Amino acid sequence: MSEELGQIVIGEEEIKKRIKELSEQISKDYKDKDLMLVGILRGAIIFLADLSREIKAPVEIDFMAVSSYGSSTKTSGVVRILKDLDEDIKGRDVLIVEDIVDTGLTLKYLIKNLKSRKPASLKVCALLRKKIEQQMSIDIDYCGFEVPNKFLVGYGLDWDEKYRNLPYICALKSGSRNS
Repeated sequence: MSEELGQIVIGEEEIKKRIKELSEQISKDYKDKDLMLVGILRGAIIFLADLSREIKAPVEIDFMAVSSYGSSTKTSGVVRILKDLDEDIKGRDVLIVEDIVDTGLTLKYLIKNLKSRKPASLKVCALLRKKIEQQMSIDIDYCGFEVPNKFLVGYGLDWDEKYRNLPYICALKSGSRNS
């Protein structure tokens, strides 16, 4: 383990168990529906892959890449679309799959953007939601875990593109990052 990494916040087995529970609910809710999972790159890729394999309903997958962080550990407040969807979502049931929701700024922007494309339904599945006061009011339809307001890495979450490959989620030591 790197000296930059702190304590494990959510272990590998706990993540697997929760993904199975989320996928069971999603499978039930989208039975006989035309579901498209929209993974938010890059952080959600591991979560999306594991979640989609557990969903017992046909799904299509597309991706968007957005940025509000750059290489910092704090949001810049400006959301940019770096990669848009390849498929039309008009009339489709869409589930945004996100790794983590902290302030909600990026997700609020995504929801507004995708709603303008007239999907049949639009819901959100987030692996993690931080407990912070300045959070925008956003409904997370499927939430894996509520987590403390710490900078987390692992299971798709990164710090300057490092640590996405960890099979668990841990805190980054505060002395390791450029805040």
